[in-house]
Amino acid sequence: MQRCIATISISGTLEQKLEEIAAAGFDSIELFEPDLTGFPGAARQLRQRVDASGLKIALLQPFRNYEGESSDQLIRARQQFELMQELNCKKLLLCSNVSESCSSDSQHQIDDLHALAELAASFQVEIGYEALAWGRHINRWQQAWQRVKHVNHPNLGIVLDSFHILSRGDSLDELHQVPAEKITFVQFADAPQLNLDVLTWSRHYRCFPGQGDFDLQHFARQLHHHGYQGPWSLEIFNEQMVTSPLHASAADGYCSLRWLEQGLTQ
Repeated sequence: MQRCIATISISGTLEQKLEEIAAAGFDSIELFEPDLTGFPGAARQLRQRVDASGLKIALLQPFRNYEGESSDQLIRARQQFELMQELNCKKLLLCSNVSESCSSDSQHQIDDLHALAELAASFQVEIGYEALAWGRHINRWQQAWQRVKHVNHPNLGIVLDSFHILSRGDSLDELHQVPAEKITFVQFADAPQLNLDVLTWSRHYRCFPGQGDFDLQHFARQLHHHGYQGPWSLEIFNEQMVTSPLHASAADGYCSLRWLEQGLTQ
């Protein structure tokens, strides 16, 4: 099992994060765009720094507000893929569109996703499509899967994020409809049960598995029994992580993934 964590999940500079993430025992990172743009060097230098730490860049994120927009968005996508080549990163997370101006027409969305997958194939990159819980037209994983299924392209799959799924009261009970190889990436985040809009809830209260109220061990077992073989990643945002010692946050995150693994046999 590849253990992964998003760089946004702990505080500090990117170099500090890499050091502590590697020391905690992780195998790879999700590289979050602010950490990329804040790095004082070129993309190739960042890649060298990651390589030196013994980690891999499992995924770059996020690519936002694409489907249901104009074809000009492919220019932006090409630039992202060129950057990924420099980073030696093979997976890109595409969030469902939140823009009020994006089209609600499912065929428009499907056509856009197909065009993106075709371009990704030319760069040997895989797109993982994630339904944000507050997405404008696509805010449940089943909706994302229906688009991916219609596109039917080897370079397009779905991303399953426990917060986006469980915060909406959804589950993975329909996961049997999705071939395991079409699950590009999985992200885990727990949260306390709160009466908040999902955007605020996500931005301020995501925590490591076992620290909140979601049944993440059951969520993990469903993925495991379905045959998912990719990285298990943590994507956490909350105020406490900003003030927590770097080494403690990384170590807590690693322990939370081990806790999920232990729950697979229950």
